[in-house]
Amino acid sequence: MIGFFQSYAEWVWPIAFLLAFLKSLAFISLVVPTSLVVAAITALVGMSGASAWPVWIAISIGAALGDWVSYGIGDRLKDRAWQRWPFTRYPDLLPRGERFFLRWGWMSVVVCRFFSPLRATVPILCGIFEMPALQFQLANWGSAFLWGGVVMAIGNVVGRLFG
Repeated sequence: MIGFFQSYAEWVWPIAFLLAFLKSLAFISLVVPTSLVVAAITALVGMSGASAWPVWIAISIGAALGDWVSYGIGDRLKDRAWQRWPFTRYPDLLPRGERFFLRWGWMSVVVCRFFSPLRATVPILCGIFEMPALQFQLANWGSAFLWGGVVMAIGNVVGRLFG
């Protein structure tokens, strides 16, 4: 894998972007374990000696765009969300999410970025429960770059330990 990253370094950041986008897209992270793959990519980048900056930017932008799309889906659904999967199958998701959202406000976006079960639902709930778009986007983009930096740091440490 390290050889692949060294030989095809130009493909690392687009792959990282796509995985981070999917990781942040509503409910995808519940079925696709992209966080582990993104962390592995960051470790391999560190081990290969490739520049980490493009990967950090790619995963941060991918994560923010995924949450932005999820927010947009929630904004369009609003009252019809109760009639859509997974809310029809798990009807307690909306009330629990609403309590979390009301308690934490914009910080719910930051907190959800770091916890997988929340990551899949909070951005869509922000749209459903009408968090102001500017407030959402500030929290979204700021937390995406913070998350990207944390993931890169962890990947760098793991890469150094095993590299």
